[in-house]
Amino acid sequence: VQLQASGGGLVQAGDSLRLSCAASGRTFSGYILGWFRQAPGKEREFVSAITWNSGITYYADAVKGRFTISRDNAKNTVYLQMNSLKAEDTAIYSCAASPPSSARSFSYRHSRSNEYDYWGQGTQVTVPA
Repeated sequence: VQLQASGGGLVQAGDSLRLSCAASGRTFSGYILGWFRQAPGKEREFVSAITWNSGITYYADAVKGRFTISRDNAKNTVYLQMNSLKAEDTAIYSCAASPPSSARSFSYRHSRSNEYDYWGQGTQVTVPA
């Protein structure tokens, strides 16, 4: 499995960015595709996730109402539309894939980084204060 994140950059507060995560190497039926971020000196945190089959979405409280996750199954790509960016959104954003599990639900797994077996390289998002 390969996950290729792109779309980061340097933007001003209030601007928008769209991150993309191109997934390859297998079919992703039953997977959760998620975005996590890590700011300098801080631990990695959950941002958003989407279930591959049904498109159920999850968001961290810090981004709810500003970020939108979506997927294009035909292109095997997950997007993170980020609007109204703030300085505190500055971080390296990574996409990840969580395999299907019969024992643990989407609700349980989606925000736990240890439930994600596959990780892409990060893309830097910088929003100066």
